[in-house]
Amino acid sequence: MKYDDYCYEGKRLKTERNRYYTQNAETIAEAMDSGIILEWISYLCDHDRHLHVKVGDIDGIIPHGECVYTAKGLPEKDIAIISRVGKPVCFKVIGIERNEFGVPRAILSRRDAQRDCMREKICNLMTGDVIEARITRLDPFGAFCDIGCGIISLLPIDCMSVSRISHPRDRFRNGQIIKAVVKNTADEFGRITLTHRELLGTWEENASKFTSGQTAAGIVRSIEDYGVFVELAPNLAGLAECREDVEVGQSAAVFIKNIIPDRMKVKLAIIDCSDRENSIPDYDYPDIDHIDRWKYSPDNCEKLIESVFE
Repeated sequence: MKYDDYCYEGKRLKTERNRYYTQNAETIAEAMDSGIILEWISYLCDHDRHLHVKVGDIDGIIPHGECVYTAKGLPEKDIAIISRVGKPVCFKVIGIERNEFGVPRAILSRRDAQRDCMREKICNLMTGDVIEARITRLDPFGAFCDIGCGIISLLPIDCMSVSRISHPRDRFRNGQIIKAVVKNTADEFGRITLTHRELLGTWEENASKFTSGQTAAGIVRSIEDYGVFVELAPNLAGLAECREDVEVGQSAAVFIKNIIPDRMKVKLAIIDCSDRENSIPDYDYPDIDHIDRWKYSPDNCEKLIESVFE
């Protein structure tokens, strides 16, 4: 199997292959014999914590012990099971049983799909690899991401961008598909950490979109004693003088007074501010699958901001 076979939950749901193998008992049996990972939406978690899935025209069940793969015998949390109701779940077919009336029911294992994903994909990821992920939850300290078959990885808030934010919802929304960089390889429990800022451009790449004398739109990200930081792009912020009528999170029209590459400075003057609805940036990711080293700072700048993946 390729890495695409171990994508985040939801991606394979409407694929032609998934539709074919979930048609009926015969095609489901084909998938079982071939060890293919399928996907459908769970509609129920019963009192025994079994997940129920309608697979084509027959019922399927993921027994409690087959719902979640945990490395090194870590305890599974019920929230990891009940939170899947109403959402796509991946699984391998491990059996087909029939009742006294001959009605078939598929026995499914999400655990087996996750175990294969861990062994074939996640444990082979290297630092600096660029992967696709799906945001599943936003907490003040970071975003949890499905990096394959429902296996979750953390993207810390300080790795989301160079420009600082107060909460991950300033960058992402639940269900959003992003690209991220593997920050560290899997530990003994199969956990990896992600980073994102390396995919948003260097200081020079971001600053090249602006010139002195322009008035641009930005977002007020922080207010300090010495000035107001206004984000012009996710990896670029400038500093403006303090104003009493400014609040964090507001939209700001700013006049660009000066751009200073050797100090990584953008000097701004706030023209006007207004409240804004929270809008998530559309990211235009570079077409790369690995990064060895990423240097944010300009070559002639004394301050060094970089990431080295070894």
